[in-house]
Amino acid sequence: MKLTHGHDATIINGVSRIGWMSGGKAARWVDEDIADTITKKAMTFIEENAKKEKPFFLYFATHDVHVPRVPHARFAGSSQAGTRGDVIQELDGSVGQVLETLDRLKIADNTLVIFSSDNGPVLDDGYEDTAKLKEGHPAGKPMMDRFGHTPGGPYRGQKYSAYEAGTRLPFIVRWPARIKAAQTSAALICQVDLMHTMAELTGQKLAEGAGPDSFNVLPALLGDVKVARETLVEQGAPLAIRKGDWKLIPGGVANNPNAQNPPKNPNAAGKPQLFDLSNDIAEAKNVAEEHPEKVKEMLEILTGVREKGSSRPGM
Repeated sequence: MKLTHGHDATIINGVSRIGWMSGGKAARWVDEDIADTITKKAMTFIEENAKKEKPFFLYFATHDVHVPRVPHARFAGSSQAGTRGDVIQELDGSVGQVLETLDRLKIADNTLVIFSSDNGPVLDDGYEDTAKLKEGHPAGKPMMDRFGHTPGGPYRGQKYSAYEAGTRLPFIVRWPARIKAAQTSAALICQVDLMHTMAELTGQKLAEGAGPDSFNVLPALLGDVKVARETLVEQGAPLAIRKGDWKLIPGGVANNPNAQNPPKNPNAAGKPQLFDLSNDIAEAKNVAEEHPEKVKEMLEILTGVREKGSSRPGM
């Protein structure tokens, strides 16, 4: 697997890595075995704790979709979408085994499962792993790989971007005994909200000063209400601010100049970008000039958060 940038230090399992590593032969690993190893450990942890008949918490941090992507032989070539598609197949298999373990132990109904990611997609993040940008891809449109797949769906941008493809993430929640299945929520939430929300769910109180940007969104998580938080600061290359369906990216460089899509737009530099996501989910039309009062309002919100150092009421 050849690198494209930045992954040029220690070589392990035939793949060059981001940084220098030490520890000798005993510290080495085989990429193809990572998914199976951590999945088995997760299943064992669940089985052991289920016997104790008391609550447990499992943070299952998979490696599959992150670089370097080296799927196990049984998944290699399984997706018809290159290495990235193959590791997503592998991830799906790992999640399936965890869920099947909950079913087998008959604790699925009363177990809260949250599946999410950490950022939007990116096509070149250090390795030539067969998903590079399709030739002739038009700027400003959802990025597409050479297999015709648009990993960001209808959204603009990618990882490192303040546009929706960089900040909008998968967030799937399952709790059969409490949450009605097959629902879709438009509630605005953020992963930082999990701190305050889980404290509320488990009857804990956050320490003074903890979670300055964490909101309790438990009612929305359970599907009891349609609105969670009103505003949210998003972090891409610049900071952006959401308020309901309105999204403002303040003036300056609109995107990371190294990001593949969309490219840096010199016409956007120095100008705020305002989007109405209720009818422009692709962020194709900047309506800042049409709504100067909304730009002013949202800039004041963002400035207030910066100056205060928190966004949660009462902090």
